[in-house]
Amino acid sequence: IANGWAIVVGLIAGGIIVYGIQAIERVGVDDPVGAIAVHGLCGIWGVLAVGIFGTDIGLLTGGGIEQLGYQAIGVVAIFAWVFITSTIVFRVIHATVGLRVTAEEELAGLDRVEHGASAYPEFMEQIASPEQLDPIS
Repeated sequence: IANGWAIVVGLIAGGIIVYGIQAIERVGVDDPVGAIAVHGLCGIWGVLAVGIFGTDIGLLTGGGIEQLGYQAIGVVAIFAWVFITSTIVFRVIHATVGLRVTAEEELAGLDRVEHGASAYPEFMEQIASPEQLDPIS
């Protein structure tokens, strides 16, 4: 992708991140770090962008629609691979060590339970005193 088109791709990806995170939250998916929007939605956009803006092969750069079709097939193949392998991995984890923490650990915060420290002490102190927030001590 030539430099000028790369800027366009990046600007569109920025919008995808912002609106993608909002859409994912609206449908109730628990994604506190925006990983689905960044890696999933922007990843799809990046693959398709090659078919649209790719130098001499893209739809807008003289290559026609053929490359965009190949890129769309790539998106489907990547999705299938990720879905199948993730399903297998998460089922193995669930069957062996489990995927969830206890409700008490979730409320306390995994930063405290797993690492013995608070990740955002300045934020938490604004909500309640350290004595109220420290379920371990």
